[in-house]
Amino acid sequence: MTHPNLRASTGRSDVTLVNLNMLLIRYLDSIERELHVTLGPLYLIAALEKAGFVVDFRDFQLCEAAEPLVPQSLADFCKDPAPVVGLSCMANLLPFTLLAAKEIKERYPDRVIVLGGVGPKSVEKAILERFPWIDIVAHGEGENSAPILLNALKKGDALDAVPGIFFRKDGVVVENPPPDRIEDLEALGRPALEHIDYSRYAGHNVITSRGCPYECTFCSVAPVWGRKPHFRTASGIVAEMKELHEKFGVSLFLFQDEFFVSSKERVHEFCAELRKAALPVRWKAFARINLCDREVMQRMADAGCVEIRFGIESGSNRILKLTNKGFTIEDAIRVVSEAVLIFPRVDTFFIWGFPFETMEDFHQTVFQMIGFRLIGARILPSLLCLLPQTDIYREYKDKAKLTFYPGLLPEYMLTGHEICDDGHLQTSPKHEFIFEFIRENPDLFPGFFHIDLETNILPKFEILRKHGFYASRASEVSEQDSCGAHSPRLDEEQVLGALTRARDEDR
Repeated sequence: MTHPNLRASTGRSDVTLVNLNMLLIRYLDSIERELHVTLGPLYLIAALEKAGFVVDFRDFQLCEAAEPLVPQSLADFCKDPAPVVGLSCMANLLPFTLLAAKEIKERYPDRVIVLGGVGPKSVEKAILERFPWIDIVAHGEGENSAPILLNALKKGDALDAVPGIFFRKDGVVVENPPPDRIEDLEALGRPALEHIDYSRYAGHNVITSRGCPYECTFCSVAPVWGRKPHFRTASGIVAEMKELHEKFGVSLFLFQDEFFVSSKERVHEFCAELRKAALPVRWKAFARINLCDREVMQRMADAGCVEIRFGIESGSNRILKLTNKGFTIEDAIRVVSEAVLIFPRVDTFFIWGFPFETMEDFHQTVFQMIGFRLIGARILPSLLCLLPQTDIYREYKDKAKLTFYPGLLPEYMLTGHEICDDGHLQTSPKHEFIFEFIRENPDLFPGFFHIDLETNILPKFEILRKHGFYASRASEVSEQDSCGAHSPRLDEEQVLGALTRARDEDR
């Protein structure tokens, strides 16, 4: 693959890297933005700059267009890009990113479009087979492979030896092996924060590990990052927090990886290191029920942890077993009951809509959600999202009835994070082209499809709405509750209308 424009690009950036991992949601005529520092692209920039490349970073979270989710807005945002354009997205914005990449390619046909992030995971080959405007799809950890790729493109070398990419060769899609896992996370150094204006962001994340040894059937973390976790050192984490606090005034951190609480020893070591540093900071973390006890949680709270987050997923032991969660609901009740006495805030995440979830299972989940709400935990229910790299999707994609229904997807289409506000969501006609694109490619975007809509999804949603977990008016929303990332906002008329349409389609 030869790209002369790259070899002649001295005096300008080598790559334009665009972040599309973002929180963006429309409520009627307003757009809500909650800007968070995104670490993945910034770690990648640090690796590229260490290798001598010049990076032009653009964070689409900062796009101020009235209609950001139209291809023209992203293409305008990427005006005059470098010879290589890297687009990083999650599954929620993969349809939009692909369509916007076409607009960029039409404006700048000589640019090399590289798609990365977790969004294209497991569908890389199909993307290159269907969409000629995408030149390369990256997979695996990019800090080591991205410099090799840019060097090959700049020299006009063949891409056969570049790890972690899918590309076309003589019209055929080629998959190169993934790069070796990065075992020493401290060797990554610090993310390239000098590329952002810290004053524009509301929160800062820190990673403490990559990978997860658990086998939850619905989760994409282990398939993306590997089942063998690698950890940062306690001293390295605290040193980064100290630097961020002193340079940028950061006083609240979220440890965004799901495996922060990996063992009692690691938690104790980190908390001791943080207390020794005497930093006036607070922090939030995810934790697993089966790895927490009162001692661990009290150590965390004493070291400044103000919020702990648990993935409960279901109130049914049958569902917990089928999804390989590794604990029982009795375990969850014990830990959460202790947590609400220790932390100012306890978040509990639930998933509903599993294809094997009976109404009895579902009622047990609703009962448990109500129970946790009564003792002071915050409840974050999410509709099951089928991601192509997960076990549950592979098992059910050919034997379940999958239905695309736009009324159930706006939040997931527009955001990959929890939403704490309420309001009517509209599926704007301006976004119909995205919906049609999704309908045409169900195997690429299974997260937008639902299993057995009429019998499995809509009746359960109506029950949740009646119990106050989803409200159609802002005044109905309790501060203790929030919709999750994949959660619909439909009122009663919309639900009844959807049921009627689903029955008519079956006829």
